[in-house]
Amino acid sequence: MGCTADDVAKAVRAIAAVVEEHRVELIQLDRAIGDGDHGENLDRGFKAVLSKLDESTPDTPAAVLKIVATTLISKVGGAAGPLYGTAFLRAATALGSAAELAVAEVTEALRAALGGVVARGKAELGDKTMVDALDPAVRAAEKEQGSVAALLSAAADAAATGAESTVPLVARKGRASYLGERSAGHLDPGARSTALLLRSLADSAAGS
Repeated sequence: MGCTADDVAKAVRAIAAVVEEHRVELIQLDRAIGDGDHGENLDRGFKAVLSKLDESTPDTPAAVLKIVATTLISKVGGAAGPLYGTAFLRAATALGSAAELAVAEVTEALRAALGGVVARGKAELGDKTMVDALDPAVRAAEKEQGSVAALLSAAADAAATGAESTVPLVARKGRASYLGERSAGHLDPGARSTALLLRSLADSAAGS
């Protein structure tokens, strides 16, 4: 993800492109066990983020993430806005006024993001939510401390595995929980989008 505010802003723009690319997939996943609006909401939210970034010149990584957070909270409906918004806001707070990010800062930002999601959504591992992707991602990041790129790659790999682990689970939180046993057999859209975002960050950090 790079180290400076400009690098982080470029990574956020890459996330927006990934969300747009996978919009239909996320809609279809959510249609199976939710409202069907996850992909549309996220895409709209990140397009709004792009507009905000075009209008401003944030001077720290935290300032970039705060723009993402406040925009998603204000523009995205459903659970995605509050959850992702809180994740980015907690990450921004953890980074403080740091002008550049190293391994320690990125690790702490991911840890803070997970804490925000758990606090906001009251979900745990196994509840069939984005926590099932984000929790293992943070644990993988904590173990891989060689470089920011390696850390994010490990986090992305763990998130992808965690997202796939939601398929057989019965949802215990959110709209999907209303389906009870019928929610089993479906990939959780929030876990999938979390894995996509982390993979995008890893790709940005690797320079791809």
